[in-house]
Amino acid sequence: MKKICFIATGFFWSFFSTVWAKQPNVILIMTDDQGYGDLACHGNPVIKTPNLDKLHAKSVRLTDFHVSPFCTPTRASLMTGRYPARTGAYRTSSGRSNLHHDEITMAQYFAKAGYRTGMMGKWHLGDNAPCRPQDMGFQDVVWHKGGGIGQAPDYYGNDYFDDTYERHREGITKFEKFKGYCTDVFFEESIRFIEENKENPFLLYISTNAPHSPYRVDKKWVTPYRNKVKWKFGAEFYGMITNFDHNLGLLRQKLDELNLSNHSILVFLTDNGSAKGGREKPNADEFHGFSAGMRGQKSTIFEGGHRVPFFIHYPAGGLKGGDDRHQLAAHIDVLPTLADICQVSTGDTFLDGHSFLPVLLDAKAKACRDHVVVQHHGGPWMQAEPKPFAFSNVVKGPWRLHNGEILYNLGDRHWEGNNVAARYPEIVSELRALYNQFWESVSPRMKPVCLDLGNSAENPTTLCSQDWHFKVGNPPWNFGEINQLKKVTGPWHVRVKEDGRYKITLRQFPKIANKPLKAVRARIKIAGMLKEKLIKKGASSVIFEINLPGGETTLETYLYNSVDEMGGAYFTEVELL
Repeated sequence: MKKICFIATGFFWSFFSTVWAKQPNVILIMTDDQGYGDLACHGNPVIKTPNLDKLHAKSVRLTDFHVSPFCTPTRASLMTGRYPARTGAYRTSSGRSNLHHDEITMAQYFAKAGYRTGMMGKWHLGDNAPCRPQDMGFQDVVWHKGGGIGQAPDYYGNDYFDDTYERHREGITKFEKFKGYCTDVFFEESIRFIEENKENPFLLYISTNAPHSPYRVDKKWVTPYRNKVKWKFGAEFYGMITNFDHNLGLLRQKLDELNLSNHSILVFLTDNGSAKGGREKPNADEFHGFSAGMRGQKSTIFEGGHRVPFFIHYPAGGLKGGDDRHQLAAHIDVLPTLADICQVSTGDTFLDGHSFLPVLLDAKAKACRDHVVVQHHGGPWMQAEPKPFAFSNVVKGPWRLHNGEILYNLGDRHWEGNNVAARYPEIVSELRALYNQFWESVSPRMKPVCLDLGNSAENPTTLCSQDWHFKVGNPPWNFGEINQLKKVTGPWHVRVKEDGRYKITLRQFPKIANKPLKAVRARIKIAGMLKEKLIKKGASSVIFEINLPGGETTLETYLYNSVDEMGGAYFTEVELL
């Protein structure tokens, strides 16, 4: 495959290098929880997405493009070109949403090749050094923490409007309050980045939190759907998508004004199936959503959970014609494809993905892969420890092997309905063998990723309970649980960067909330040491100072109330003194 891509790319590069002397810009746009059917151009009869429709009409579209069934894993594969389990970031919480420290991202490859790199919006691959976007190659960043705005790791009080986000620019990181709606802000900052870097090749990753829950947007975007989309929060969900669509139009208008459209690779995709838009009820009198005929939605291994839109528009490279490509491709293939087009080296790094550039250039070209494995490790809500075959789907041609046992033949449809495993045992054996190769390769990397203590890039650092490592179930990741002072605790896997004296501050709420602890005594356990303290009445925190040796360990916190009920310190600051 590499040889084929090299030959195709050589032709491609010679073609567009005569049109423009510099490397193309890359603008990678991904929405959160928007499914394949949540676009008018895919047949949805209610939603209004005029700018996505225009992009669809002028793009090469991959119609058999697959991602992970939810959030973090898709982002990990998009950034690294590797299966999520291999990267360490294969869940959305519980210490499994951080990239291994040796992973190399798209931003790092492109920055090394001379690109300016920017990232706006949702990261969800690590909130602490060395896993933040600015640690992983992005030079200009405006982002929210956690898996959604308003979640526990995010800046306290954010609610989509006039929020405070972290900005990293010119090597300086600080929180900054912005005015306006979150999606509007992320696009405004994207346009600012483009204007500042219009003379240089740039990579811009726009990753909106919309239309992820909570479903909040100005009522002017919701009103057009209120009488048509009647399931709970459905009108808001559609309104958030239409607001995104409006911002996409503004971005493309700016590219035209700056004469950058022709020489910019513009990619649109989504991170998983629909969260709130796929509610079909055949023969129903009312509109119940649109899933383009697919079964399933976000967090399922059915087709509707992981088959998503993929549009790529690049006029200078001949990718402008409103053409479909039906060959199989996946999130792991995006990085090698963009690197191929832009002549950016990925060195000797092993990638699970392959370039589908030949397919973009020729509708009859062989697909870059013949199968892909989709797996929701641990299942919804981390109901079990990850294990072979559980919540998996091997995708090959029309076949879908679920959990190593249930076989579907999609044929010309995308509905997984009848189990035909008994009729095709040879297909089951073939797909199981492909899965076993996958599991043997990725499972050794499914280990906890340590967060740094005493890292000069982030000292002090604030740990959040979202990253407590539970074997099953999710730790407190939202304020619905934290406000109730959920009586659980768990370990953070940490790496003490150097020997020294550390200050460890335990809280039940973020520092800026300034809320008193509802506890009478505290305990910490780290590096084989156990320390305990009484808590002063009315105090918002309790502080320990301790000498720690460098190396990997775990940190556990315990807060006891007056009846000796125990919960953890959901927010814990650690500083190398």
